[in-house]
Amino acid sequence: MEARLNMLATPVAGKLVKHFVAAGKAIEETGLPAATQELVKIRASQINGCGFCLDMHTKEAAHAGETAQRLNLIATWREAKVFTEAERAALELTEQGTRIADAAGGVPDEVWENAAKHYDEDQLTGLVGLIALINTFNRLNVIVRQPAGDYQVGMFG
Repeated sequence: MEARLNMLATPVAGKLVKHFVAAGKAIEETGLPAATQELVKIRASQINGCGFCLDMHTKEAAHAGETAQRLNLIATWREAKVFTEAERAALELTEQGTRIADAAGGVPDEVWENAAKHYDEDQLTGLVGLIALINTFNRLNVIVRQPAGDYQVGMFG
């Protein structure tokens, strides 16, 4: 399987991806825990069916020390006892923000308020930005049919 478009091969595509990556670097500086960031990326990618992002972020999370048990339970986080209350709030916000078109009125206040109990303003900004960014990457990869399976930890720097 080949991607419909190589998002790193043309100057325009490369510039676009470069700006997305720069946004990701800014999010890393918000104080949002790295483990939470990977959980969010994985959960949104599961919802969106983005195999490439799942391949990348599960490998990166495992390399950073995330356990196989937690990685295997992300899709069923509500039933799993292995996530902190803060992580659960982030995962709920991720689901609501990813499925925004399914909810008339957007993200419910109680979901936002729960996240705000666990994260400061900078971290919330990072969380919202991350949810938006991973959804952007998911859509880009799904649209171009970016194949999964070949990602190597750290291959994009």
